Amino acid sequence: MSGHSHYATIKRQKEVKDAAKGNVFSKHVKAIMLAARAGGDPDSNFKLRVAMDKARADNMPKGNIDRAIAKATSDGKSLEEIVYEGFGPSGIVVMVEVATDNKNRTAQEIKNLFEKGGGTLAGPGAVSYNFDNKGFLLIKKSDDPDSQTLSLIDLGAEDITDSDDGLEVYVSPEKLSQERKKFLDAGFEVMETELQMKPKTLVEVTDEEAVKITKFLDSFHEHDDVQKVYTNF
Repeated sequence: MSGHSHYATIKRQKEVKDAAKGNVFSKHVKAIMLAARAGGDPDSNFKLRVAMDKARADNMPKGNIDRAIAKATSDGKSLEEIVYEGFGPSGIVVMVEVATDNKNRTAQEIKNLFEKGGGTLAGPGAVSYNFDNKGFLLIKKSDDPDSQTLSLIDLGAEDITDSDDGLEVYVSPEKLSQERKKFLDAGFEVMETELQMKPKTLVEVTDEEAVKITKFLDSFHEHDDVQKVYTNF
Protein backbone atom coordinates (compact mmCIF):
# COMPACT_ATOMS: atom_id res chain seq x y z
CA MET A 1 0.00 0.00 0.00
CA SER A 2 1.10 3.56 -0.59
CA GLY A 3 0.59 6.85 1.21
CA HIS A 4 -2.87 8.38 1.06
CA SER A 5 -3.52 11.93 -0.06
CA HIS A 6 -5.71 13.52 2.59
CA TYR A 7 -6.93 15.99 0.00
CA ALA A 8 -8.44 13.13 -2.01
CA THR A 9 -10.90 12.55 0.84
CA ILE A 10 -11.55 16.28 1.29
CA LYS A 11 -12.17 16.60 -2.46
CA ARG A 12 -14.75 13.81 -2.47
CA GLN A 13 -16.59 15.35 0.47
CA LYS A 14 -16.59 18.69 -1.34
CA GLU A 15 -17.86 17.11 -4.55
CA VAL A 16 -20.84 15.70 -2.64
CA LYS A 17 -21.68 19.18 -1.32
CA ASP A 18 -21.08 20.78 -4.72
CA ALA A 19 -23.56 18.41 -6.34
CA ALA A 20 -26.26 20.80 -5.15
CA LYS A 21 -24.62 23.76 -6.88
CA GLY A 22 -25.40 24.91 -10.40
CA ASN A 23 -21.91 24.64 -11.86
CA VAL A 24 -21.61 20.90 -11.24
CA PHE A 25 -23.98 20.13 -14.14
CA SER A 26 -22.04 22.40 -16.50
CA LYS A 27 -18.86 20.55 -15.60
CA HIS A 28 -20.54 17.22 -16.35
CA VAL A 29 -21.85 18.55 -19.67
CA LYS A 30 -18.32 19.47 -20.76
CA ALA A 31 -16.91 16.11 -19.62
CA ILE A 32 -19.61 14.23 -21.52
CA MET A 33 -19.14 16.34 -24.65
CA LEU A 34 -15.38 15.78 -24.62
CA ALA A 35 -15.81 12.04 -24.18
CA ALA A 36 -18.54 11.81 -26.79
CA ARG A 37 -16.47 13.51 -29.47
CA ALA A 38 -14.58 10.23 -29.99
CA GLY A 39 -17.84 8.39 -30.61
CA GLY A 40 -21.26 8.75 -29.06
CA ASP A 41 -21.95 5.09 -28.30
CA PRO A 42 -21.63 4.50 -24.52
CA ASP A 43 -21.23 0.75 -25.05
CA SER A 44 -18.02 1.21 -27.03
CA ASN A 45 -16.76 4.42 -25.42
CA PHE A 46 -15.52 3.73 -21.90
CA LYS A 47 -14.70 7.38 -21.15
CA LEU A 48 -18.23 8.37 -22.11
CA ARG A 49 -19.70 5.68 -19.84
CA VAL A 50 -17.60 6.94 -16.95
CA ALA A 51 -18.60 10.57 -17.60
CA MET A 52 -22.26 9.59 -17.74
CA ASP A 53 -22.01 7.53 -14.55
CA LYS A 54 -20.47 10.46 -12.66
CA ALA A 55 -23.23 12.75 -13.93
CA ARG A 56 -25.93 10.29 -12.83
CA ALA A 57 -24.28 10.02 -9.41
CA ASP A 58 -24.84 13.78 -9.03
CA ASN A 59 -28.49 13.35 -10.05
CA MET A 60 -28.07 14.99 -13.43
CA PRO A 61 -31.31 14.41 -15.41
CA LYS A 62 -31.21 11.98 -18.32
CA GLY A 63 -32.38 14.72 -20.68
CA ASN A 64 -29.36 16.86 -19.81
CA ILE A 65 -27.04 13.92 -20.46
CA ASP A 66 -28.67 13.14 -23.82
CA ARG A 67 -28.44 16.79 -24.89
CA ALA A 68 -24.76 16.91 -23.94
CA ILE A 69 -24.06 13.87 -26.15
CA ALA A 70 -26.03 15.40 -29.02
CA LYS A 71 -24.08 18.68 -28.74
CA ALA A 72 -20.72 16.89 -28.87
CA THR A 73 -20.54 16.86 -32.66
CA SER A 74 -21.26 20.60 -32.91
CA ASP A 75 -20.49 22.64 -29.81
CA GLY A 76 -18.02 20.04 -28.57
CA LYS A 77 -15.61 20.87 -31.38
CA SER A 78 -14.86 24.25 -29.82
CA LEU A 79 -13.90 22.77 -26.45
CA GLU A 80 -10.19 22.45 -25.67
CA GLU A 81 -8.66 20.25 -23.00
CA ILE A 82 -5.77 22.03 -21.29
CA VAL A 83 -3.65 21.15 -18.27
CA TYR A 84 -2.12 23.95 -16.22
CA GLU A 85 0.79 23.26 -13.88
CA GLY A 86 2.02 25.28 -10.95
CA PHE A 87 2.98 25.61 -7.33
CA GLY A 88 0.77 26.34 -4.35
CA PRO A 89 1.24 27.39 -0.72
CA SER A 90 3.85 25.47 1.29
CA GLY A 91 5.53 24.29 -1.90
CA ILE A 92 2.84 21.86 -3.02
CA VAL A 93 2.61 21.07 -6.74
CA VAL A 94 -0.69 21.34 -8.57
CA MET A 95 -2.11 20.20 -11.91
CA VAL A 96 -5.40 21.69 -13.09
CA GLU A 97 -7.34 20.10 -15.96
CA VAL A 98 -9.79 22.38 -17.76
CA ALA A 99 -12.25 22.22 -20.63
CA THR A 100 -12.77 25.61 -22.25
CA ASP A 101 -14.07 27.27 -25.39
CA ASN A 102 -12.01 30.40 -24.67
CA LYS A 103 -8.39 29.50 -24.04
CA ASN A 104 -7.13 33.05 -23.47
CA ARG A 105 -9.80 33.92 -20.92
CA THR A 106 -9.37 30.68 -18.98
CA ALA A 107 -5.57 30.95 -18.97
CA GLN A 108 -5.71 34.40 -17.38
CA GLU A 109 -8.31 33.33 -14.82
CA ILE A 110 -6.32 30.24 -13.79
CA LYS A 111 -3.17 32.39 -13.50
CA ASN A 112 -5.07 34.80 -11.25
CA LEU A 113 -6.29 31.96 -9.02
CA PHE A 114 -2.72 30.70 -8.57
CA GLU A 115 -1.44 34.14 -7.64
CA LYS A 116 -4.38 35.10 -5.43
CA GLY A 117 -3.95 31.91 -3.41
CA GLY A 118 -0.23 32.41 -2.84
CA GLY A 119 0.98 30.17 -5.65
CA THR A 120 2.53 30.58 -9.09
CA LEU A 121 1.56 29.28 -12.52
CA ALA A 122 4.40 27.37 -14.20
CA GLY A 123 5.08 26.14 -17.71
CA PRO A 124 4.20 22.74 -19.23
CA GLY A 125 6.25 19.94 -17.68
CA ALA A 126 7.26 21.96 -14.62
CA VAL A 127 5.46 19.67 -12.15
CA SER A 128 3.90 16.87 -14.21
CA TYR A 129 6.92 14.64 -13.62
CA ASN A 130 5.76 14.43 -9.98
CA PHE A 131 2.69 12.43 -11.08
CA ASP A 132 1.92 9.08 -12.69
CA ASN A 133 -1.04 8.58 -15.02
CA LYS A 134 -3.19 5.88 -13.42
CA GLY A 135 -6.57 4.25 -13.67
CA PHE A 136 -8.47 4.72 -10.39
CA LEU A 137 -11.31 2.73 -8.87
CA LEU A 138 -12.94 3.24 -5.47
CA ILE A 139 -14.11 -0.09 -4.10
CA LYS A 140 -16.68 -0.39 -1.31
CA LYS A 141 -15.11 -2.01 1.75
CA SER A 142 -16.44 -5.13 3.36
CA ASP A 143 -15.93 -6.28 6.96
CA ASP A 144 -12.66 -7.88 5.82
CA PRO A 145 -10.71 -5.31 3.78
CA ASP A 146 -7.48 -7.30 4.11
CA SER A 147 -9.04 -10.23 2.29
CA GLN A 148 -10.47 -7.85 -0.31
CA THR A 149 -7.03 -6.35 -0.83
CA LEU A 150 -5.45 -9.74 -1.53
CA SER A 151 -8.22 -10.63 -3.97
CA LEU A 152 -7.89 -7.30 -5.78
CA ILE A 153 -4.13 -7.81 -6.13
CA ASP A 154 -4.77 -11.24 -7.62
CA LEU A 155 -7.15 -9.61 -10.10
CA GLY A 156 -4.56 -7.10 -11.28
CA ALA A 157 -4.55 -4.15 -8.85
CA GLU A 158 -1.15 -2.42 -8.86
CA ASP A 159 -1.57 -0.33 -5.73
CA ILE A 160 -4.25 -0.17 -3.01
CA THR A 161 -4.88 2.35 -0.25
CA ASP A 162 -7.35 1.74 2.59
CA SER A 163 -9.14 5.09 3.11
CA ASP A 164 -12.24 6.25 4.95
CA ASP A 165 -14.16 6.27 1.66
CA GLY A 166 -13.25 2.74 0.61
CA LEU A 167 -10.37 0.87 -1.00
CA GLU A 168 -8.59 3.14 -3.47
CA VAL A 169 -7.32 0.89 -6.26
CA TYR A 170 -4.85 1.95 -8.95
CA VAL A 171 -4.30 0.11 -12.22
CA SER A 172 -2.61 0.80 -15.55
CA PRO A 173 -4.65 3.50 -17.33
CA GLU A 174 -4.95 1.47 -20.53
CA LYS A 175 -6.42 -1.43 -18.49
CA LEU A 176 -8.98 0.61 -16.53
CA SER A 177 -12.03 -0.64 -18.44
CA GLN A 178 -10.80 -4.24 -18.39
CA GLU A 179 -9.96 -4.19 -14.67
CA ARG A 180 -13.28 -2.58 -13.77
CA LYS A 181 -15.12 -5.43 -15.47
CA LYS A 182 -12.95 -8.02 -13.69
CA PHE A 183 -13.65 -6.43 -10.30
CA LEU A 184 -17.39 -6.27 -10.98
CA ASP A 185 -17.46 -9.86 -12.20
CA ALA A 186 -15.69 -10.89 -8.98
CA GLY A 187 -18.46 -9.32 -6.91
CA PHE A 188 -16.81 -6.05 -5.87
CA GLU A 189 -18.88 -2.86 -5.76
CA VAL A 190 -17.11 -0.15 -7.77
CA MET A 191 -18.23 3.25 -6.50
CA GLU A 192 -15.97 5.45 -8.66
CA THR A 193 -13.96 4.98 -11.84
CA GLU A 194 -11.74 7.54 -13.53
CA LEU A 195 -8.34 8.36 -14.93
CA GLN A 196 -6.16 10.21 -12.44
CA MET A 197 -2.74 11.78 -12.04
CA LYS A 198 -1.36 10.10 -8.91
CA PRO A 199 1.38 11.93 -6.97
CA LYS A 200 4.61 9.94 -6.68
CA THR A 201 5.36 11.40 -3.25
CA LEU A 202 3.29 13.35 -0.75
CA VAL A 203 4.10 16.55 1.13
CA GLU A 204 3.14 16.69 4.80
CA VAL A 205 1.86 20.04 6.08
CA THR A 206 0.67 21.50 9.38
CA ASP A 207 -3.02 21.94 10.18
CA GLU A 208 -2.67 25.69 9.66
CA GLU A 209 -1.07 25.18 6.26
CA ALA A 210 -3.74 22.63 5.34
CA VAL A 211 -6.50 25.19 5.85
CA LYS A 212 -4.80 27.66 3.49
CA ILE A 213 -4.02 24.97 0.91
CA THR A 214 -7.57 23.59 0.92
CA LYS A 215 -8.98 27.09 0.35
CA PHE A 216 -6.48 27.55 -2.49
CA LEU A 217 -7.47 24.27 -4.16
CA ASP A 218 -11.18 24.91 -3.65
CA SER A 219 -10.89 28.09 -5.69
CA PHE A 220 -10.01 25.97 -8.73
CA HIS A 221 -12.86 23.53 -8.17
CA GLU A 222 -15.30 26.44 -8.09
CA HIS A 223 -14.21 27.60 -11.55
CA ASP A 224 -16.68 26.49 -14.23
CA ASP A 225 -13.99 25.36 -16.67
CA VAL A 226 -12.02 23.23 -14.23
CA GLN A 227 -12.61 19.48 -14.50
CA LYS A 228 -10.03 18.02 -12.14
CA VAL A 229 -7.35 19.19 -9.71
CA TYR A 230 -4.38 17.05 -8.63
CA THR A 231 -1.89 17.81 -5.89
CA ASN A 232 0.72 16.12 -3.70
CA PHE A 233 -0.78 17.55 -0.47
